[in-house]
Amino acid sequence: MKLDQSMAAVVTGGASGLGAATARMLAAEGVKVTLFDRNGEQGAQVAKEIGGVFADVDVTDQASVEAGFDAARAAHGQERILVNCAGIAPVGKTTSRGEPHPMDMFEKVISVNLIGSFRCIALASTGISSLDPVTADGGRGVIVSTASVAAFDGQIGQVAYAASKAGVAGMTLPVARDLSKLGIRVMTIAPGIFETPMLLGLSQEVQESLGQQVPFPSRLGRATEYAQLVKSICENDMLNGETIRLDGAIRMAPR
Repeated sequence: MKLDQSMAAVVTGGASGLGAATARMLAAEGVKVTLFDRNGEQGAQVAKEIGGVFADVDVTDQASVEAGFDAARAAHGQERILVNCAGIAPVGKTTSRGEPHPMDMFEKVISVNLIGSFRCIALASTGISSLDPVTADGGRGVIVSTASVAAFDGQIGQVAYAASKAGVAGMTLPVARDLSKLGIRVMTIAPGIFETPMLLGLSQEVQESLGQQVPFPSRLGRATEYAQLVKSICENDMLNGETIRLDGAIRMAPR
């Protein structure tokens, strides 16, 4: 599917990090972009920079997400592309110091990372299915979600995060199968250690230490490299129903 000015996209978590890089990439290709995020100041700034639209959306709230899609479609028409980047990553062990893992934290992570992603997928795919195909194979659109290498190599203290991201990876194939007759492809990217706002807040020494854990290239991944893979997924019509590790061959140790 060729990216151009005839298309619209929604990027969740688009105010920073992987989402912002993806929004900038899509806009550079002429795509009309709407950003969903809770950070109004940053989201509005990125949207202004790329000539897009910002919507203050909580992916855990059905009405909020529906309103976000309504705003996106009012501004740009029905989207053909959804990129799910919204996510949180709190740390907590199954049991620690005589206390069980806080269940409200576990439920919140699942609600944002897994259920939030599926909520957006369900709403976007329903809209995309109404569009005419734009490829010779009958393709109507593309959905890309974000998992993590933690889905496969979850570390100590990552039980909630790993479970949520494993769920994102696990639903990729069945959702792709669900949407196959509608001409909507579904892919997931599982990034390794990337230059996200959280990691960039660490000292340079710590960032370099983390980067050295990556076999090659021995550095943190760049948000633009995530965006580059999103572009490839959009443009390569045979990419469907798979989770791609984008991690420099790292396999995470227990801690």
